Amino acid sequence: MTAVPSPRQALEDIALCLVFFTRLPLPVFDFRDRSLASAIWAAPITGLAVALIGAVIYAVGTKLGLAGGPAAALALASTLLATGCLHEDGLSDVADGFGGGRTREKKLEIMRDSRIGAYGACALGLSLLIRWSVLSEFATSAQLLFALVAAHAGSRGLLGAFMHLLPPARDDGLSAGAGAVSAETAVLGGALGALALLALGLGGAVVALILLGLLFAAFRALCLNQIGGQTGDTVGALQQLGEITILLVASVSLS
Repeated sequence: MTAVPSPRQALEDIALCLVFFTRLPLPVFDFRDRSLASAIWAAPITGLAVALIGAVIYAVGTKLGLAGGPAAALALASTLLATGCLHEDGLSDVADGFGGGRTREKKLEIMRDSRIGAYGACALGLSLLIRWSVLSEFATSAQLLFALVAAHAGSRGLLGAFMHLLPPARDDGLSAGAGAVSAETAVLGGALGALALLALGLGGAVVALILLGLLFAAFRALCLNQIGGQTGDTVGALQQLGEITILLVASVSLS
């Protein structure tokens, strides 16, 4: 894609991202004219849908008398169900591969293994603990909604730029099969993600942008050093790290 998509293409891209990044029951679409690389700008919109699901579950839970902790756990669980733990799987695979492999080839081999090791289990446990602990501290459903929108949409705004700036580490796999992401697509997705951060307020959005920039640069350098590029797993891990970063900012800016 070399230009902003037409309205028809935009709708197709949104649908493609929803189909790829979530397990929501959707109609059957014909995506032969579009690719994930061209549609990745719409990933923040997918994040918005996931955030709304979590916020609705939290609101219903608290309305029924649940305390903040259990309601937050249900909200988090609903987002995991909505995405099929796609990005969580990437985080655990990257933790196992980067932590347990000594060579580039061994790291990639471990990341492809469906079994989870100690590094992956610890990474998942910490991710869930941090996210739940932040969500459980919000006093109102509105605060939680703003935090989820910023975290899920904002973190997914990083994905296009990450795929654009790093070469695939493998010749096969999800990332290689997605195709090359253009600069225009990466910028559009990043702009939508940045816009979502305004849910944290202007000050919170600025802090989140700075921290996400630092995270992006550090994780990009790590991936280049460890495996020479990016894979679908590293894209998922970046989303998880971005989501956690934004939620930590939200715990300060929305409290």
